[in-house]
Amino acid sequence: MLSVENLSKSFGGNVLFDGIGFKINSRERIGLVGRNGHGKTTLLRVLIGDERPDGGQISMPKYYRIGYVRQVIDFQKKTVLEECMTGLPESEKDHYWKAEKILAGLGFAEADMQSHPSLFSGGYQVRLNLAKVLVSEPDLLLLDEPTNYLDITSIRWIKKFLCNWPHELMLVTHDRGFMDTVVSHTIGIHRKKIRKIKGDTGKYYSQIAQEEEVYEKTRLNDEKRQKEMELFISRFRAKARLANMVQSRIKTLSKQGDQKKLEKVKTLDFSFNSKEYKGKTLMQCRDLTFGYDAAKPLFTDLNLHVQSRDRICIVGKNGKGKTTLLKILARKMHPNKGTVVYNPGVEPGLFEQTNISSLDDSKTVAEEILYTHPDVDLQIARNISGAMMFQGDEALKKISVLSGGEKSRVMLGKLLVTPVNLLLLDEPTNHLDMESCDALLAAIDAFQGAVIMVTHNEMFLHALAEKLVVFQQAGASIWEGTYQEFLEKGGWSDERESAGITVENEPEAMPAERLTRKEIRKQRSEVIQKRAKITKPIEKRIAVVENEIEQNEVSLEQFTHQMQEVSQAGEGGKIAALSKQIHHCRSTIDRLFDELESLTEKLALENASFDQELLKLEQMEA
Repeated sequence: MLSVENLSKSFGGNVLFDGIGFKINSRERIGLVGRNGHGKTTLLRVLIGDERPDGGQISMPKYYRIGYVRQVIDFQKKTVLEECMTGLPESEKDHYWKAEKILAGLGFAEADMQSHPSLFSGGYQVRLNLAKVLVSEPDLLLLDEPTNYLDITSIRWIKKFLCNWPHELMLVTHDRGFMDTVVSHTIGIHRKKIRKIKGDTGKYYSQIAQEEEVYEKTRLNDEKRQKEMELFISRFRAKARLANMVQSRIKTLSKQGDQKKLEKVKTLDFSFNSKEYKGKTLMQCRDLTFGYDAAKPLFTDLNLHVQSRDRICIVGKNGKGKTTLLKILARKMHPNKGTVVYNPGVEPGLFEQTNISSLDDSKTVAEEILYTHPDVDLQIARNISGAMMFQGDEALKKISVLSGGEKSRVMLGKLLVTPVNLLLLDEPTNHLDMESCDALLAAIDAFQGAVIMVTHNEMFLHALAEKLVVFQQAGASIWEGTYQEFLEKGGWSDERESAGITVENEPEAMPAERLTRKEIRKQRSEVIQKRAKITKPIEKRIAVVENEIEQNEVSLEQFTHQMQEVSQAGEGGKIAALSKQIHHCRSTIDRLFDELESLTEKLALENASFDQELLKLEQMEA
């Protein structure tokens, strides 16, 4: 168990968090959320001792071990397997099968395990650091954006691995679907404070939104009531028969504190600039073949037809050719064989992670966007800068001082001002926070042209993909259908092969009961029906309660207005009756809000339970 008390941290005049406190109890899996720049990574660095807090303390049991994946590459052993084994606990130094199992799950082939770590890309070297931390089995595992350097099959593997993690876990990720599957609790940094709830991000954000809505309604009502009392006092201060009522209001006003209006939290809010296209087919690719080594092509004889409103996702393991294919489709590279033909009127727009080097360090954010397209004026550039969270003077920052994530947002802003009807996006969610990913998903969904996107984010795949280009062992192939249909009717061969690996000397597990796909589909249907039977009445009651709250608030406003009128007229009998009605309305609203909170929590728990059942069925089928 780890306990944080009264922790504060700021950089210069920027306060990240102030007097926060929380506990991580035994076997809790925590999702840490908050907008970019609000202190998530800083909090992790404080927990491991790389940053010193301005105040507060962190308490943990003696010998409590914290595991954190570092980006620094410092390998000492001759092979990947030997390097991974350096992370094993002292009592398990010879348990090489544990290292092999973790490495296989993270995408290392059996031959890779005997290769030198320096032969691998930076992404795979970070995976090796992750593997060393996982095999060490720390008491608290801290993961900061682990999906950024994992491909889709490794993400699916580690998702299942973390669901069975036997110790404590704190996870930071922009992938909402990944987090919601793994976590048991959510901790959020919001308005420099911290909140911990039991449940996933959906429950957390719902609770925050509900509380802030109640706060704002209460603030407005109090503000209105305060003005009414001030008016009453000024009008009737000199009337002796109302002296007691005047004094009562004066006392009430003196006790009331000012409730400040909540500052609007910055978030991405944008849409892509769609250029009209009247045709049906945008692009045709015939017999595409490409390989950096002609003897080992990445893909062969690939045919793809892109229609005007297609949503096509390119998926597969890293290093298989996804980004290369996207560049060929964008005509930034040429295939070894085959053709890419754009129909007249097609205007493509490409977003790629590696292209931030094309930004001019001497320009400001606003200038980079201003010079992107002839139709862009300074006001449009400032508006887009604001949409990309470079508001006010931040739009005047030089590119040279921006972080990698900020530069990616500038690249996205440049794409927004360009009129296009074909979007080609390479991992656009990297460097965005969870709320920004939601905004991006909505913008892509609303775009009037076609979208071809490389992504490992399964939430995006489930929400958008209508066709897939799948990279597996045999190269690339076209899947005509949704991502869910792909998983149900075959899925990832890499997962099946990984699941079938047997490692010498590894203790054998009891074989699980195998169900046929038909039986799994039947069980899934039963779970969905059961969920609807249980959750529909709760949802209906929530709707009724919300309606009753609205009706009572309307009545309260009417009674308050009538009270003002009868008070001015000095009608004592009506004042007493209206006071009772106002009190009854307020009591009813308070009671209904309590019921609404209870119902919302109950619905979230029920949904979480059914989501877990559906996940287990998906794992059985995978």
